[in-house]
Amino acid sequence: MASLDSHLQLMKTDTIFYSLFQEFPSFFFELINCSPDEAAAYEFTSREIKQLAFRIDGLFLPTTEEPEKPFYLAEVQFQPDPDLYYRIFGELFLYLRQYKPPHPWRVVVIYPNRRIEQEQMLQFQELLTSQRVQRIYLDELGEAAERSLGVKVVKLVIEPADTAGEQARQLIAMARQQLPDLAVQRDLINLIETIIVYKLPQKSREEIAAMLNLSELKQTRFYQEVKQEGLEEGLEQGLEQGKQEGERLAKLEAIRRMIAFGLNSETIAQILDLSVEFVRQTIKKIERESMSVSERAIDSFIELLTQQRALFSSEQLTELAQLIEPLSDEIDVLSAAIATWLENNPAIGEARSKLLEPLPPSNAAEKVSQSSGSSGDKVGDRFNKQDLKNAILL
Repeated sequence: MASLDSHLQLMKTDTIFYSLFQEFPSFFFELINCSPDEAAAYEFTSREIKQLAFRIDGLFLPTTEEPEKPFYLAEVQFQPDPDLYYRIFGELFLYLRQYKPPHPWRVVVIYPNRRIEQEQMLQFQELLTSQRVQRIYLDELGEAAERSLGVKVVKLVIEPADTAGEQARQLIAMARQQLPDLAVQRDLINLIETIIVYKLPQKSREEIAAMLNLSELKQTRFYQEVKQEGLEEGLEQGLEQGKQEGERLAKLEAIRRMIAFGLNSETIAQILDLSVEFVRQTIKKIERESMSVSERAIDSFIELLTQQRALFSSEQLTELAQLIEPLSDEIDVLSAAIATWLENNPAIGEARSKLLEPLPPSNAAEKVSQSSGSSGDKVGDRFNKQDLKNAILL
């Protein structure tokens, strides 16, 4: 397996930003020239687009019922991409169709500078020039960066390598002065360290400690931190069950923590030397931990239909379509009907039971559940009758 240092050098800039926004959502609202207090009414999360096997990352969803509060789709783009706006707006409108959110949408795209942007005005001029889309160029923030600790931390990502150390020292000093909560202060300093490690991967731990004037530097290289802490906690839980089981628990714990930092299944699999399919299935199980019983039942059945479709004969699919068609959109009704159908199709029922096998409990479970954004969903928000029909009729 490649060294963690080589993985660190390959880490994407957007992971840094999503970590910042996850830990300090107020930074995002400062960046778009809103009050940082707005962050209290939002959760930073991601959402899966059913049947299409992708997730929309970087969502700020309101946690209140106020209809005038928009939800934000935040995108970080540090490389030229002629397809960016096709992807953003395509994903946005698929999200609107599936979730039908009760809040107006906003899109925020963060660029290091204007040279990176490729506007695609032919198709998107009306959207890009509307009040619903905000494009931020970090090198043009000017006075906003001077006033705000949060914006200064965001700008550290584009700071030249030869001045990044000095800028980080100033930010750490500001954090110690402005943040009375020691836990918040520590978390922000850790994120500043992470940015410096990302920008200067050739520097050793001791060199970074000296550069940042820190007497004690926790091991904060990004992948080292999320992997090692997860491994240590998992190994501790697994001592009584033997080394092999301990290692398994360790990797499950590491997956939970890496999800909290916004890493995707491919990256997690590469770091932990696991198969992408195993990581994907584990992430699905983690997501289901915050679902209701009926939601888990529907979600797992949709996964069977889309990922293990060979289990179903054409006759069974026709039977399912006829079974679902007259039912209401209530998730409990749909779940009960599927449960009855599975009683007559035990092989498929057994396959679904395997998908629903729970993971071992984790100390990090609560945090990861919150970061996934699922805890605030109401029963039935995730799935409806049309989702199930779409999966049957693929």
